[in-house]
Amino acid sequence: MLKGKKIVLGITGSIAAYKSCLIIRELIKAGAEVQVVITPAGKEFITPITLSALTHKPVISEFFSQRDGTWNSHVDLGLWADAMLIAPCTAATLGKMANGVADNMLITTYLSMKAPVFIAPAMDLDMYQHPTTQENLRKLQSFGNQIIEPQSGFLASGLEGKGRMEEPDMIVAYLDKKLDSNASLKGKKILITAGPTYEKIDPVRFIGNYSSGKMGFALAEECACRGAEVTLIAGPVSTQLYPSLSTCIKRIDVESCEEMYQAATKAYPECNAAILCAAVADFKPEQAASQKIKREKDDLVIRLKPTHDIAAALGAIKQPHQLLVGFALETNDEIANAQKKLQKKNLDFIVLNSLRNEGTCFQSDENQISIISKEGQRDYDKKSKQAVAIDIIDELAQHLN
Repeated sequence: MLKGKKIVLGITGSIAAYKSCLIIRELIKAGAEVQVVITPAGKEFITPITLSALTHKPVISEFFSQRDGTWNSHVDLGLWADAMLIAPCTAATLGKMANGVADNMLITTYLSMKAPVFIAPAMDLDMYQHPTTQENLRKLQSFGNQIIEPQSGFLASGLEGKGRMEEPDMIVAYLDKKLDSNASLKGKKILITAGPTYEKIDPVRFIGNYSSGKMGFALAEECACRGAEVTLIAGPVSTQLYPSLSTCIKRIDVESCEEMYQAATKAYPECNAAILCAAVADFKPEQAASQKIKREKDDLVIRLKPTHDIAAALGAIKQPHQLLVGFALETNDEIANAQKKLQKKNLDFIVLNSLRNEGTCFQSDENQISIISKEGQRDYDKKSKQAVAIDIIDELAQHLN
């Protein structure tokens, strides 16, 4: 699917820069058109003449190409490209990208890029594992960028490869796969629920949970990136959509399970699929006080009643052409409980995560999941919620197609 694609290849000052020639060769062999943008440090490792000979295009490095006022437009490059690939990408460039330090042509091009951005880090293991580098990688992923690393599921595995730039043929294969999948949901309507629900006890107190909505928002953004028309029903969260994708996603804000139930049952009949990621309260007070409850005695009894089971309700009205995806957050007997929920609520597959996996689930930027369907179970490594969203939507796209 790279035939006819316009690729901006960013090259930075890494010893791995020599491999960019192999990347160019693979991209052109696949039918892509390549424009190289190189940092000043990158030119210390590989010459623009070599790169220009391979791409048949002048290499862009400086803002001004000549002394006569001719200049290179990073804005035009951002509009021209179907994708931007930065390979190799040093720790210094990662930091500049994550924090908007636009001091060279590559960074200004990145900041103007309208197309998907793919980043192949290249550095030694200690630099890669440093908390600053890891924070910059997480930040870049939260912006919607895709990180190509040897240990990611599609590529190689194991700690030994971390930090090393992936091999050129694998980078191009990854790019080909992802650009192909970017249109995999075009024309599809996807409903996603996210965040907690709050069930009022009185005007100032509620029953709720710790959900931040980060996983649901990542799923909504990934669906939008792949061309879907997304409806996001969000409980009370502070999480915000990535600005460039917010116009592609219809956001409906709700507070209670009742409000989420009404919005979801209204929207689902017009959708191809629903992903129920929200942490919906299972119970609510039988009566909510109209005024703040005062502390007048030593104990207070609040009687609870069940809320709507949104997953079961949508499962009951699901049509043959529709898909329904659920989430199961468990603390024990995880697999058995998830399989029971899969069958009981007429789900096509369920995403399981466990509170026993430290540093995942509520409030975290990372998650570790298993996807369970009638066909079997697939386990995934711990990774950022943006990367987890890619895995889940890959599965969804396969079921829809």
